[in-house]
Amino acid sequence: MNKWDKRFMELTEQVATWSSCFKEDRQVGAIIVRDKRILSTGYNGAPEGVQSCKSKGECIRLKMGIASGTHLEMCYSVHAEQNAIVSAARLGVRLEDATLYCTHQPCVICAKLIINAGIRRVVYKEGYPDEFARILLHEANIQVDRYADLVDA
Repeated sequence: MNKWDKRFMELTEQVATWSSCFKEDRQVGAIIVRDKRILSTGYNGAPEGVQSCKSKGECIRLKMGIASGTHLEMCYSVHAEQNAIVSAARLGVRLEDATLYCTHQPCVICAKLIINAGIRRVVYKEGYPDEFARILLHEANIQVDRYADLVDA
């Protein structure tokens, strides 16, 4: 593992603390970098002008008994990766050939956005139950590294 992977993952974990997700184990952070420069950050949270689960004091997914990795549309939060990509778009920052660091493996929706944004590498820390996302990223020739595998190497 290079020292930059470690530093960027540490920053990603810090960004995750900004999350407005009700469930602490699902507070996700993402940063997008190119040439050792941070281009954008994102964390999971409600869209602008929408009250978050944390401020409502309940999680709609827990309330409805929705399993992790299913019915992604049934959540007030926008995913960290999505927020990082949207933030870059709002600021006019191009993401081609960048690396996305994320505390959790991207879901299929985020994988599609990552592919179309031109991001070339994803480094994630925690797994996520979405095999199809991994299949899409592989087919699109996106380099995907699990952080623990880099540490062990």
